[in-house]
Amino acid sequence: MIRPISKNKMTLHVCHTVIHLALFTILLTLAGCKQQTNTGEDIQYVRTTIAEDANKNISINYPGKTRSAAEINMSFRVSGPISKIHVKEGQHVNKGQLVASMDPRDYQVQLSATQAEYEQIKADAERIIAMYEEGNTTASNYDKARYGLEQITQKLNNHRNQLADTHIYAPIDGYIQDIIHEAGETVGAGMPVISMFGSGTVEIEVNISAFDYANRERLKNAYCTFDLMPGQTFPLQISSISPEANASQLYTVRLRFTSTYDHKKITPGMSTMVYVDVSNETNGNVSIPTTSIIDEGGEQKVFVYDPSTSIVSKRTVIVKRLHRNGMADIESGLNDGDEVVSAGAHHITDGQKVKPLPKHSPSNIGGLL
Repeated sequence: MIRPISKNKMTLHVCHTVIHLALFTILLTLAGCKQQTNTGEDIQYVRTTIAEDANKNISINYPGKTRSAAEINMSFRVSGPISKIHVKEGQHVNKGQLVASMDPRDYQVQLSATQAEYEQIKADAERIIAMYEEGNTTASNYDKARYGLEQITQKLNNHRNQLADTHIYAPIDGYIQDIIHEAGETVGAGMPVISMFGSGTVEIEVNISAFDYANRERLKNAYCTFDLMPGQTFPLQISSISPEANASQLYTVRLRFTSTYDHKKITPGMSTMVYVDVSNETNGNVSIPTTSIIDEGGEQKVFVYDPSTSIVSKRTVIVKRLHRNGMADIESGLNDGDEVVSAGAHHITDGQKVKPLPKHSPSNIGGLL
């Protein structure tokens, strides 16, 4: 009679099988890192990279947003309570269109009082000027009358302007972006009340690091892409770089389009990715991955691989600059075209025979195969 296998024994059998498979996989991995030849010599597997001329351009990408080239905060030139906002957010307005009004009562009273004062002083001045022309008064009285009339005239014009400044008119064609203060609020002169952006040219704004700002003369050609228009690139040119860092210690860069674009598709507020070419003016230096560099007693060294003998030799190098993309510029010690060990350098010795791992194929995403 055949007895059925208990559930616990079956589970134990499966666990043993899994453990055996895991150990087998580990052994295979270890065998892949080091291989023993028929002569008993151990060959270490490494990853190698060709040192390339560092003078060629590299590209840095920044996330950015489109912004109108004309962004304006509108404000009253006088202080007082807002009586009415004549527009809504997102509304299109034309140049010269009324967008906000302030209660004009105090400025109307002020203008009326000044108008009355002006009429009185004007009448007195005209009388004295007429008397002076007839020789019936002194030159001093004439000068006082003339200067008094000029002073009250300027005061009257100023109060007329203040009354007119109780209205805000759109300075350009565009769209209302934000209503900062509503009707009933009291605002001071110059306080932003409404913000708007022009309906014309669009620019792109990105933020760069302090390192990139310090090397801004190396920022060259640029272009951007949009997710809604895959496969299309739009050339850009840097139009301005802010000399002051923001709260995040980043510097604002604005770029403008250098070719035509669809104004209906590319509008302010859209996300984009900006790619900027950075020139490496390093005068004959070569570029290698930072993973190739090992430190020995304060000196930087790399292993150079000789394909004809499969042997690596250690060289001392001078590192000129480290880049954020994981590359390093080497000032001396390497030549363009040298093949260096980029992975596994800490596990080999000078004069050891090694075997390079196969290069990544285009279909091997991430080099996992």
